[in-house]
Amino acid sequence: MKKVLVTGADGFIGSHVTEALVRAGYDIKAFVFYNSFNSWGWLDRCAPDVAGQFEVFAGDIRDPHGVRAAMRGCDAVLHLAALIAIPYSYHSPDTYIDTNIKGTLNVVQAARDLNVSKVVHTSTSEVYGTARFVPITEDHPLQGQSPYSASKIGADHIALSYHLSFGTPVAVLRPFNTYGPRQSARAVIPTVITQLMAGQRSIKLGAVHPTRDFTFVEDTAQGFLAALRADATVGTVTNIGSGFEISIGDMTRLVAKLMGREIEIVCDAQRLRPESSEVERLVASYDKAQRLMNWQPAHAGEEGFARGLEKTIAWFSDPANALGYKPDRYNI
Repeated sequence: MKKVLVTGADGFIGSHVTEALVRAGYDIKAFVFYNSFNSWGWLDRCAPDVAGQFEVFAGDIRDPHGVRAAMRGCDAVLHLAALIAIPYSYHSPDTYIDTNIKGTLNVVQAARDLNVSKVVHTSTSEVYGTARFVPITEDHPLQGQSPYSASKIGADHIALSYHLSFGTPVAVLRPFNTYGPRQSARAVIPTVITQLMAGQRSIKLGAVHPTRDFTFVEDTAQGFLAALRADATVGTVTNIGSGFEISIGDMTRLVAKLMGREIEIVCDAQRLRPESSEVERLVASYDKAQRLMNWQPAHAGEEGFARGLEKTIAWFSDPANALGYKPDRYNI
């Protein structure tokens, strides 16, 4: 599987996955979202050793013709293209159905027709909803507590249905909360870092009691490579996470400590999810990933999380990287 299509290659995780694949010797076609600015998203600022080492295809994951054209000649596809912001899904849910569910249908249908040898579909820990038991294994019940998570549950089942119905070699990879350089300010860790960098002492957040399993983006990217290579992942769902649980409030205080700042946390009502939509607890079991694809996080536990945060803070501390962020406003 030398020729690999990466959908969503212009995004946060997708750009890191693209870089990791190029460094591993794969021939990469990067599917980026077509726009009139001819922007390739984060790939416009990819690492120097990767720049110019991949092909770019501009299109729209919602268009089956473009998806098929992009996939032609590829041995495998890593499907990361998706709408992922939970708050935006509350007022624009229709776009999530088109992008996440129909986009996934376009990928697996083209893969079936073109006899692609492997499809790795990206899921999310949000499909589990609030943990009913921990650590969360792949057998945990699914619960769509937001239109976003519901759309990803639908997309996961569309992908797996093609394996069950037609034998399409689909693997579902389920990352927990990925963080790191390039992440959008719609996510909580960049929200905290950028507010601190702007000199703010009162950090505006939503709910601070929910817990999350934060996984460093380098580990997530290696998870995609491992899933691509491992035959045993076909037809099944595999979690990738750190196995470390921390509350939003404690994460915020740790970031402030690493940045040498004194803070107070202020609840901003517009950042709160509807009460029944809030996912209260997430923490991963990655035993299956170890067993099926020999993957485990390099940034595990509190010490590993702190190392990942230090790398993330260092990236955001570069003025050139900070330019694209707006810490004075709530980004949905």
